[in-house]
Amino acid sequence: MQTFRFKSIVFITLLIAFLGYSTTLYLTEPKELQPPTVAAQKGKILWQEKNCISCHQLYGLGGHLGPDVTNVFAKRSEAYITAFLESGTQVMPNYNLSKEEIESFIEFFKYTNSTGVADPTTFLKHIDGTISQP
Repeated sequence: MQTFRFKSIVFITLLIAFLGYSTTLYLTEPKELQPPTVAAQKGKILWQEKNCISCHQLYGLGGHLGPDVTNVFAKRSEAYITAFLESGTQVMPNYNLSKEEIESFIEFFKYTNSTGVADPTTFLKHIDGTISQP
């Protein structure tokens, strides 16, 4: 009888904690620390329209044909990125982007670079299966 009572108390406590946490998650709006500029928002829309996620990754999510571009702006110069966007490569098609579209992509890459790090090879792997940034 004592064991059943203990299990019931533990169950109810966990249920209340779960419901409280879930309610908090669903009712609080996430706030961006650094909201994107208008040009970065246009770049994000272009990213979606051109379906770049099918080949490239952002924050480690997406396709595997092209590189993860979350921090491409930290690794490559603006001229380098512009050259790729203007002419494409053997694998990446030339989308014939206008100068304004290229500038929007550059702003989008600047924004994603400022919002996080996405190089999974540098993450610390923990024994419990989770990862964290160094």
